[in-house]
Amino acid sequence: MMKLSFLTMVAVGVFCTAPVYGQTKSEIRQFNLAGPYAVSQPVVLDTVDVQGKAFAESSWLSALSLTSPTDKTFSGAVLPSLTDSKSVGLLTFYVNNTDYLKGKIEVKGPRNHQLFIDGAEASGDLSLSPEHHTFAIRYLVEPNDTDSIRVSIDANIPVVATLDKSHPYMSHDLFDGKRVRDMRLSADGAYVMVAYQTADRGGTSRWSYELRDTKTGRLLSMLPHSVRWMPRTVAWLEERKENGQRNLYQVDPLTGCQSRFASDIPEGDFTVSPTEDYLILSVKEEGPKEDPGVFEVLEMDDRQPGWRDRTYLSRYDLATGISQRVTFGHKTTSLQDISADGTKLLVGAAYTRLSRRPTEVCDVMVVDAKTLAADTLFVNEGFIGSGCFSPDGSQILFSGTPEAFDRIGCQLPDSVTPSMTENEFFLYDIATKKITPLTKDFDPSVGTATWSKHDGQIYFTAEDRDYVNLFALNPKSGAIRQLPISGDDTYRFDMAEHAPMIAYLSYKTMEPASGYVMNLKTKKNHTMFDGRTALGDAQVGTCQDWDFVNSRGDKVYGRLYLPKDFDATKKYPMIVYYYGGCSPVSRYFESPYAPQYWNTLGYVAYILQPSGATGFGQEWASRHVNTAGRGPAEDIIEGTKKICETHPFIDATKIGCMGASYGGFMTQYLQTQTDLFAAAVSHAGIANHTSYWGEGYWGYNYSEVSMANSYPWSHRQLYVDQSPLFNADKIHTPLLLLHGNADTNVPLIESLQMFTALKLLGREVALVEVEGENHHILDYAKREKWLATQMAWFARWLKGDSTWWNALYPKKHL
Repeated sequence: MMKLSFLTMVAVGVFCTAPVYGQTKSEIRQFNLAGPYAVSQPVVLDTVDVQGKAFAESSWLSALSLTSPTDKTFSGAVLPSLTDSKSVGLLTFYVNNTDYLKGKIEVKGPRNHQLFIDGAEASGDLSLSPEHHTFAIRYLVEPNDTDSIRVSIDANIPVVATLDKSHPYMSHDLFDGKRVRDMRLSADGAYVMVAYQTADRGGTSRWSYELRDTKTGRLLSMLPHSVRWMPRTVAWLEERKENGQRNLYQVDPLTGCQSRFASDIPEGDFTVSPTEDYLILSVKEEGPKEDPGVFEVLEMDDRQPGWRDRTYLSRYDLATGISQRVTFGHKTTSLQDISADGTKLLVGAAYTRLSRRPTEVCDVMVVDAKTLAADTLFVNEGFIGSGCFSPDGSQILFSGTPEAFDRIGCQLPDSVTPSMTENEFFLYDIATKKITPLTKDFDPSVGTATWSKHDGQIYFTAEDRDYVNLFALNPKSGAIRQLPISGDDTYRFDMAEHAPMIAYLSYKTMEPASGYVMNLKTKKNHTMFDGRTALGDAQVGTCQDWDFVNSRGDKVYGRLYLPKDFDATKKYPMIVYYYGGCSPVSRYFESPYAPQYWNTLGYVAYILQPSGATGFGQEWASRHVNTAGRGPAEDIIEGTKKICETHPFIDATKIGCMGASYGGFMTQYLQTQTDLFAAAVSHAGIANHTSYWGEGYWGYNYSEVSMANSYPWSHRQLYVDQSPLFNADKIHTPLLLLHGNADTNVPLIESLQMFTALKLLGREVALVEVEGENHHILDYAKREKWLATQMAWFARWLKGDSTWWNALYPKKHL
C-alpha cells in the first residue's frame, strides 16, 4: 500500500524506530514550555473540604491554563523546576496527521501529570482523525526535583511532532476563525459597518460589528449589533420596544446622539422611503388552517410550512402616524423598489399557474405612493425577477431569464430552450412600455444590481465563467465595463446612496473573503478586512487553471489544485468535482467541498465546468436543458482522461469523484457511463428523475429548468432511461450515498432507491444518513462527521487504507 508523504513541517526532536507489526514508534524530545510557576499551600482552615476530601496536591495541576503562553522550549531528561517552591509547568507539541492515526502515547517520569489532546484530558490510547492536534502535558514538581520526562508514540503511521503552530489546511480551518460577513455604507459613503462572524473549534459562534472610516479604514468604534443606514440622513436606525410600542431612533455615527424617528409603528418588515417621510411595511397574514390530523393538500407547494400565509404592503406616514394598506387580496405582494423622489412604488404580486411553464408568475404594477392608484405594467409574466427604478423614475431595470418578455433577450433559435437559471437585464420604459434587452450579447450571467442615484450607472455582479466579478452598465449606451476589484469571487456589495462609493466582499481563489471599499471615481480599493488573517496558522497549496478542448471543439474550463509540498516525481490520487444545480463551481473559498483540504490529505483535485453551467453564455447554459446529464457527463469523463494523460503525477487508477444535489445525480450517472473512477461520493443525489419530480418541494420547479416542457408521460427517455436507478446494474464503482434525512429539496428516498438497487446487485455501496439535516449539513458536529465520512471513503478506496472508515463505522457481525 502506498503511503503519502507528510507536508513539510518544522519537525523537532523526533526519532522514529523501524516499524514493528505495522507500527512505528516515535520519541518526543523537544517541547514548548510554559513555566515552571510557583504554587503555594492554601490557608488550611479545616482538614477536609465541604465534600469531606483532604487537599490534594494534584489539584495544583489545574492552576495552569492549557492556553498559557509557551514562550520557551525545553529538551532534556530532567523537567524544569524551581529551587525554592513547588511548581507547575506545561509542555506542548503538535502533530499534523494526514492519515488516520491509531496507537498509544506513553508519558513516563513525572509523578504528577495530566495529558490533554485538543483540550480534552486523554488516556494513552490514540484514535485521531487527520487534523492539526495539540498535545499538552501539565506537570507538578518539587523544589530542585529531578523528575525525568519521556514521551513516546507508538502508532500505525509515522508521527512527526513539531513545535510550530503552522499547519496544513485541515477540516477545522474550513469553518473556524474570524470571517467578514457583511458591509454596509452610510448614505454619504463616509462610514461603513463591517460585520464579522467568529467560530471556535467545536462550534460556538459569535458576531461582532465595527464602524470604520471609509477613506482611511480607521476603526471608529465597536457596535453592539448590525446597523440599518438611513437612505438620506447620515445616521442609522435603532428599533426599541417601549411601553408596548415599537419605536425607531436615528443615531449619529460619530456622536452616538439619538433622536426619535418614528413612534408606535405597526409590526412587519419595513423600508424607509428615500424621502424619509413614510415607511412601507410588509405584513404577514396567516392562511386558513386545516385539521392537523387529516387534511387536504391544495397543490404541490402546500406541503411547505407557511405556504398558505400571504404578505401585504402597508404605508405608514411618519408625520400623521396613519397606517393604511397598499395591497389587498389572496396573492402575496412584495415591494421591489421606491422611486428616488418617493412618489412611486414598484410592487410585485407572485402566484402559481400550474397549467403551463413557468408555473410561477408575477403581476407587476407601479403604485402612486400617496393616492395608491395602480398602473399595471404586465400580468401573468413569467421568467422575470426583481426590478428597480431609474434615478429619475422613468424607467425600470428588470432581471429575467432569456425567455422573459417573449425571448427579446434570447440569442438562441426558437427550437432551443434556454436555461432558466441564466439571467439577463431588461430596461422597461414606463411611458412607452418599450422593453430593451441590455445584456443579450453579454455572456456572464447577471446577478444582484443597484442603479446608482449618484452617477446613473447600473452596478451589478455576474457569474463570469468561474469568477464572480463586478460590472458597471451605462443604460444610455448599453456599454458594460468590468470594475477593477480585488479578488475572484464577489459575493456581496453595497453602494452609498449619494456618493461614488461601493463596499464589497470578495474571495481570492486560495484565500477567505476580504472586505473592501472602492472609490468609483479614483478606482482605488481600500482593504477593511484582510481575508488572509482568517487562515490563521493554516497553510494551503496552489491552484492553476487547466482548460481543455473537448471532442466537440468546445473549450472546457477547469482548475487543478496541488498540495503545498507537491512533488511531481510522486504519484497522487485525484478527486474530481463539478457543479451542483446550474451555477459553476466558483472560486468561493469556504465551501465544505474544499480542494485545499483534499490537498492536505494527499490528493490533487480537479474542478471543471462542464456544459450546462451558467456564466459562459446562453448556448453553453442551455446544454443543461433536456439532456439529463448526457453532455456534462461526457465533458467530465473526457476532461478527467485528458488531465491524467498530460500530468504523469496523477495516478489514473486512483481517481475519485464527488458532487452534491445535481452534482450528486451526476456522480451516480457517471458510474453508469464509465469505470474510470475508483470511488464516488454522492450527497443528496437524484437517482430517479420521475420520483424526484414529484417528491421534492421544488422537484417539479427544477424540472422546469432541467426538463423544460418534458414530463414523465411524454419523455420516457429522459425520465427513465437517463435515470441512474434504471441503469444501476452498470455501476461497479464503490459508491457512498450521503443524505440529510430531513431533506425537502432532494428527499432521502432518492438515495434509498439507489442503495437498495446496489445492495441487491451485490455492489460496493454505503449509505450514511445525517439526522435532522436538510439539503445542506449545517450542524457543526454533524458536519464534521459528514466531512470525515467523505474523506474516509476516499482513503479506503483511493489509498487502500480502511482505518478511518472502520473507526467511524466499525464492522458489525450481523
